[in-house]
Amino acid sequence: MTVLKLSLMAFSFVFWAAGLTMLIVGLWAKMRLGGYLALSASDSPSAPAILLATGTAVIVWAFLGCFSAATEHRGLLRTYGVFLAAVLLAGLTAGLSALLYRQDIARGFREGLRQALSAYGEDEGKADALDTLQRALGCCGVESYRDWLASPWALQQNASVPLSCCRARRGCSLSSAGAHGLHPEGCFGKVSAFVSSNMFCIATAALGLAVLQVVGIVLACLMAARVPAHVTTLH
Repeated sequence: MTVLKLSLMAFSFVFWAAGLTMLIVGLWAKMRLGGYLALSASDSPSAPAILLATGTAVIVWAFLGCFSAATEHRGLLRTYGVFLAAVLLAGLTAGLSALLYRQDIARGFREGLRQALSAYGEDEGKADALDTLQRALGCCGVESYRDWLASPWALQQNASVPLSCCRARRGCSLSSAGAHGLHPEGCFGKVSAFVSSNMFCIATAALGLAVLQVVGIVLACLMAARVPAHVTTLH
């Protein structure tokens, strides 16, 4: 029983650390990537919002898990096991949804980029986000710099492109510099390549968290089963 108690308390600490990590990553993504995510036309919840909500819930329930192990309260242990199972199921559902609807998510981001490009100069919020994205990734347009050719803003500016598309700070023009003075690659391809290159790390982290939750469920259930029936009050 002592080994189970210590194991569950150690698990709860690790689970709490995982929740804190998700919360920190969610806050960072909200502050640093919020503008980029605003470019998406998809109605699905953003990753930072999911991380913030999940991280907060995990931190709170990790304290409950440690408390239930310390007090050997059967009801709390069962509740903790149910919560872990719910989080595991929700994570698997979210992962499968992202896998099954990845084309829809990609389509929403591409459409959002096109809308931002068409509204450039009118919607300052999206224009700033698009400029920041083009500077950070060294890209221009949606598929390539040619997307600016038919944009209302470029037509009004005598075939110019935003400075964020230019390799040099002095600016450039589609008609004169061509692809030599511009970032030739589109932003959609750059973002897709970044996500694909980091997919293995994301999948590995998700699998590790799932295995961790299974261990926690087993520990909580085993300890709840070993707690004497008369031990039902907090002490």
